[in-house]
Amino acid sequence: MCEGDYLNWYTRALTEMLYNIMSDLFSNYNSNSCSKIDLVDADISLFSSLFSPQEADDFFDILKKDIDWKQEQIKFYGEVHDLPRLTAWYGEPNKTYVYSGIEVKSTPWTQPLLQIKEKIETVSNIQFNSVLLNFYRSGDDGVSWHSDDEPELGKNPVIGSVSFGEPRPFQLKHKVLDDIKQKIILEHGSYLLMQGETQHHWLHQIPKSKKKMGERINLTFRVIH
Repeated sequence: MCEGDYLNWYTRALTEMLYNIMSDLFSNYNSNSCSKIDLVDADISLFSSLFSPQEADDFFDILKKDIDWKQEQIKFYGEVHDLPRLTAWYGEPNKTYVYSGIEVKSTPWTQPLLQIKEKIETVSNIQFNSVLLNFYRSGDDGVSWHSDDEPELGKNPVIGSVSFGEPRPFQLKHKVLDDIKQKIILEHGSYLLMQGETQHHWLHQIPKSKKKMGERINLTFRVIH
């Protein structure tokens, strides 16, 4: 084989090898891959990478900068405390929501929020009309045990939870069966869907942590009736 022929053969072989490697990488990435969380009295699905890493990075940066974040306060045993996270409430007109004694009125959708909503609706087959955003600034921020079961969410609330930023553990515990618990790591770009009777039977939380943790933005899409 002449030197020129060898170089041409080597170039073609290298190109084919790189093509095969990239094809395998892209075929293994399936944003619509869904796993059911096997829990009694619950209907929970996890899309661990619904958003690509680049999409998740971009949305995190946009939401951190453009969302009208607020420091809400709650009254606890007669004392007023800052909520341990920043929040925002967006949605269709006149979608009022009350949680933890806080009443919020909807801010109009932004284009990035509509893009996120459209993407999760394609895999959920649900039309959401509002979203509660939480900005966890560090491990000092969290949300304690609760259920999303306010009356305006209807008989069987549907919660679509999107996470961008620092992965955090999402803990669940049954309201009656004390020995049944679950921990799910919500990764950057993941989507967790809770529906059916889940909120009737389960509590969930994002615990605070003494470990050094980066920023996290969580969006919980809802249907206000």
